[in-house]
Amino acid sequence: MSNPNELRYSKEHEWLSAAEDGVSTVGITEHAANALGDVVFVQLPEVGDSVSAGETCGELESTKSVSDLYSPVSGEVTEVNEDVVNDPSLVNSAPFEGGWLFKVRITDEPGDLLSADEYTAFSAG
Repeated sequence: MSNPNELRYSKEHEWLSAAEDGVSTVGITEHAANALGDVVFVQLPEVGDSVSAGETCGELESTKSVSDLYSPVSGEVTEVNEDVVNDPSLVNSAPFEGGWLFKVRITDEPGDLLSADEYTAFSAG
């Protein structure tokens, strides 16, 4: 399992892209997608919603369980991935590409996000 070096990661298994014009993309990691099993439903925040770092902002339902989705940063949701809403299996098949979940205009970025190497070590332990 390879975690892209250009992303940063939360201990709740979400990833965050580098900001472009103040907006970053959020998804869940391959590790989390594998642990969940086949994702069958996603509940995402809505465009315009405020999200807070470390707080729940949605749910992922799989054939195994329901898991909370946490925001890795604080900000305003600017876009949700309708493709994932319509086809939740994208979370499993392409967690770092087409399976992204939402975009957020960051207002406050926590300092506890992990690098790819740190996240790999964390998720292995």
